[in-house]
Amino acid sequence: MTERPPAATRVCALGGGHGLATSLRAVRSYAGEVTAVVSIADDGGSSGRIRSIMGGPAPGDLRRCFEALGDASMLTAEMGWRFEGGELAGHALGNLVISGLVAASDDLVSALDEVGRLVGAVGRVLPATSVPVDLVADTGEWEVEGQVAVHRAIGVVGLRLSPVDAPAPTETVAAIEAADQIVLGPGSFFTSVLAATLSADVRGALARRTGPLVLVANLVQDREGPAELADHLRVLDEHGVQPDVLLMDDRSDRTPPIGPEVIRAPLAGHDGRTHDPILLGSALANM
Repeated sequence: MTERPPAATRVCALGGGHGLATSLRAVRSYAGEVTAVVSIADDGGSSGRIRSIMGGPAPGDLRRCFEALGDASMLTAEMGWRFEGGELAGHALGNLVISGLVAASDDLVSALDEVGRLVGAVGRVLPATSVPVDLVADTGEWEVEGQVAVHRAIGVVGLRLSPVDAPAPTETVAAIEAADQIVLGPGSFFTSVLAATLSADVRGALARRTGPLVLVANLVQDREGPAELADHLRVLDEHGVQPDVLLMDDRSDRTPPIGPEVIRAPLAGHDGRTHDPILLGSALANM
C-alpha cells in the first residue's frame, strides 16, 4: 500500500464553487494544514445582490468552503440555509454572516478568519484577491464582463480580472508558496478553475511553488471550457499556469494530454458526474 503523506503536509486548494468544496472535503481527510484560495468574482444570485448593495466580495464560494471545512455544529450545517420571504428571500445565511463581518471589520482576511473560528474550520479560507473583482472574457470578437455572462459566453479564448492589477493578500501568496501540494479544480473551467489563478500575485506564487500543482480533471466535459483536456492545459499555460500532474478518473474515456504526468485513479461518485470526496482524498494522499 502506498504510504500517506506525513500529518504535517500543507495542502493549498484553488478554485471556486462546488468543485473547490469537494476538493476541500477530500483534502481535509489527509492534510495536516489546509488552505482554500477562492475566486471572489461571482456576480449572480445572492452573491450578486449583496455585491450590488454592499460593494464587497462575492461571499457564496467562500461560504461553500466553510461548509466543507467546518465542524458538526448547527452553524456549519445551516450556512447554506436560505431565507424564503421578504427582502432577504434567496439569501443564504452564511452569505450574510460573511458579508456582515467583512463590512464591520473592513478587513477581508481577518473577517474570514473569524468566520472560520465560528464554524470550527479545520483549515483557512482565503480570497484569491484582496479586493472585489469581475471576470472579463475575450471571445475573439468581443468582450463580456461578469461571471454570469462569462459562464454563458461561447468561444472564450482569454480571461482577465477587472481591475487587472487586483492584488492577492500576502497570506494567500504565502500559503501557495509554502504548500507541499497544490490542488487546482475540479470545477467550471473559466469561472472557477482559471478565475482563481488570474491575479498576478497568485500566478507569481504558483511559479515559485515548491510542491507539485495537481490539476483535477472534470469527470464530464464542462460547458465552459474546451472539449479536450489538452486544450485545458494550453489555456492554463497561456495564462501562466503549468500543472505538474493531471489527475483523471480511471474510467474516463477522455484523451489524456501529452505534457504533465497523468495519474488515473477511481474518483467518480455513484452518479458518474461528480467526484467522491473520499476517493479523491485517497488519490491525492497517495501521490
